[in-house]
Amino acid sequence: MNTLILHETFENPTLDSRLRWLNPPANWRIEPGGLVIEPDPETDFWRKTHYGFVADNGHFLFAEIEGDFSATTTVHFAPAHQYDQAGLMLRISAECWLKTSIEFEPGGPNQLGAVITNGGYSDWSTQDISPEVQTLTVRATREGRTTLVEYLTPAGRWSQLRLAHLHQDDGVTPVQVGLYACSPKGGGFRAQFEALKIERAG
Repeated sequence: MNTLILHETFENPTLDSRLRWLNPPANWRIEPGGLVIEPDPETDFWRKTHYGFVADNGHFLFAEIEGDFSATTTVHFAPAHQYDQAGLMLRISAECWLKTSIEFEPGGPNQLGAVITNGGYSDWSTQDISPEVQTLTVRATREGRTTLVEYLTPAGRWSQLRLAHLHQDDGVTPVQVGLYACSPKGGGFRAQFEALKIERAG
């Protein structure tokens, strides 16, 4: 049985004292049902690859966790503009991090994906997901120097999305892990997170 490290259910008016913001959004609040983030316009996490730009101003609510762990969240997704995104993030530095999310693509299927950033360059793997899907449960598990990213299918089965290595991760040093949301184009996006659960893996 896994040992619970942190379980923030957003039922109290204040956040767990172990949680901190990187780039806090102007508009966030706790409502019945979870933490609501309305990302500021023109926010993102991305570095260089293909598009050439660097963005490190997305909103990230995290705890620092050492050793092996598994982090899980469920997010309800109400997008407004292309690339609106919300999910989980693991971060070691501005040049070494992982994010996994559902991302809005108007006029077609949304994207379920993961971005891995090593050496200051991001890569991006995606798969189509129906625009009718408005809720996503994702899990990131750190085991040694490897991170496994999974999502919960409609059938209730965990499905692998990415198996990754962060080059600055030595498997021991604490990493930042938590919830993130971005709106690279305009405002109006609303993401509601039910909870953040972090357990000791293994």
